[in-house]
Amino acid sequence: MTKSFALEFAKDWIDSWNSHNLNKIMEHYSEDFTIESPMALRIVPNSKGFIAGKENARAYWKTALEKTPQLNFELIDVLVGINRLTLYYSNSAANRKSVEIMRFNNNNKVDEVIVNYSE
Repeated sequence: MTKSFALEFAKDWIDSWNSHNLNKIMEHYSEDFTIESPMALRIVPNSKGFIAGKENARAYWKTALEKTPQLNFELIDVLVGINRLTLYYSNSAANRKSVEIMRFNNNNKVDEVIVNYSE
């Protein structure tokens, strides 16, 4: 993981989410993608906060985007690891900050995410 890749990825990821274009958002993720998120627990209560598979994530995010049409992320910082990066950003629609720890596969697709939110 290089800082330049991480910064480029972060910009594209933020722009994709702010566009609300689900197809563009999904381009960042692998087919076997998993996410652990408090929002998943709210949107899909029987998930226990864990969504597995790209198509299940698509359905979850479709619902989440429909419930939050004013969603807007602003990048605060990007932290770089070996094959992971952490995006620290604010969500003005929810008036909170978030951290997403993303692991990348060999094809530079995100295959695992853990999300934490400020209260």
